[in-house]
Amino acid sequence: MKMPKNNVYTVSQLNGEVRQLLEGELGRVWLNAEISNFSSPSSGHWYLTLKDHFAQIRCAMFKGKNRTVTFRPANGQQVLVKGSISVYEPRGDYQLIIESMLPAGDGILAQQYEALKMKLAAEGLFATDTKRPLPTNINKIGVITSATGAALKDVLHVLARRDPSIEVVVYPTQVQGDNAAKLICRAIELANARQEVDVLLLTRGGGSLEDLWCFNSEDLAHCIYNSALPVISAVGHEVDTSISDYVADVRAPTPSAGAELLSKDADDKAHKLIAGLSRLKQSWQHYQLKTVQKATALENRLQRQDPKRRLEQFEQSFDEMQLRLNAALNSRMHKLALKQQNLSHRLSQQSPEHRLILESKRLDYLATRLNEGIKDKLHDVELSLKNSTHQLQTVSPLATLSRGYSITQDESGKVLLNAKDAKAGDLLTTRLLEGELRSKVV
Repeated sequence: MKMPKNNVYTVSQLNGEVRQLLEGELGRVWLNAEISNFSSPSSGHWYLTLKDHFAQIRCAMFKGKNRTVTFRPANGQQVLVKGSISVYEPRGDYQLIIESMLPAGDGILAQQYEALKMKLAAEGLFATDTKRPLPTNINKIGVITSATGAALKDVLHVLARRDPSIEVVVYPTQVQGDNAAKLICRAIELANARQEVDVLLLTRGGGSLEDLWCFNSEDLAHCIYNSALPVISAVGHEVDTSISDYVADVRAPTPSAGAELLSKDADDKAHKLIAGLSRLKQSWQHYQLKTVQKATALENRLQRQDPKRRLEQFEQSFDEMQLRLNAALNSRMHKLALKQQNLSHRLSQQSPEHRLILESKRLDYLATRLNEGIKDKLHDVELSLKNSTHQLQTVSPLATLSRGYSITQDESGKVLLNAKDAKAGDLLTTRLLEGELRSKVV
């Protein structure tokens, strides 16, 4: 087999190339999923798995980022996260590095809003050079809003106070709910078809992001952009900003402010200045949006070369080894505890204390038997001694002497049994029962 000369990687090189490829191509993504396998080791980093009904992905959120999370994640919780696709090189695992996290109920609309804003900005719907100036002489204003809303009352009140000569044509429509965006588009198209007004004022009062969501419709944005009549967007309060505000020719912070922009009085120059400032603000917002997009692209490029990401990989590897080490230590300690219990049980069974107790009892038993044996033996010996004494006394010479007999011995102590054994002149000793007699043979 012939070895290839090129494209021979080590595993580390291959995983590094794959990581750079994923991070460079995909950049940041949003993900709505359920948390499982959440862990938070002593390093302060978070490790978790995000899943849906069909798939899952491993994730890491490092402590510099998770400090901004305002809630404590839990297994089973639905969340919305933003992060970058990467590869954990030591294992070759594809994973998501999380940068921000929100509960799934919050932030989804905000995320959709930001995504649509970036998309429409890229399509040029917010460009300042496409904005049309308001007519110099406005005689008739078309107001697109709810016929029963407070916004219409505010607009009519301001116009009556500032310039009663201006005519108002109301195009009543629904300004909240699922069908509101389509109905608003129909009102704009109707006004453009009739061509009976000089300018359109799209307005409603303030509300939550959900209440104002119809003004963040992509279809409505294109409808406003394609309108032949200039459109002023005056939606919500001053702090509320919708997609319709960005795409309209002029944005007014409130319904009353929109009416003031369209009416003339002694403060007309001031209002023109406000309009100019509004256009300047829109230009600045557009420039800021493009700057953010450019900064994001540069940041993505920087991340591919950032040593911090490599350090985070090492920290994640360290945390994983620490978790594995703790698990191994716990398992080892458990096994040693079981072994110690087993050895203790075996030791207690082989303990010399029990044997000493048994041997002590056995010794006591043997001592008792020994004492009884000694007593029995002494008794037997005593009986035998008495018997032997009796027998001895029976055959003892003393007993013979007690019956009147005597014993005669020569000088050498030899007992004389025959008188012939004695010679004249021999000295003899005769032993009686009591005392001795010395005699001489004649």
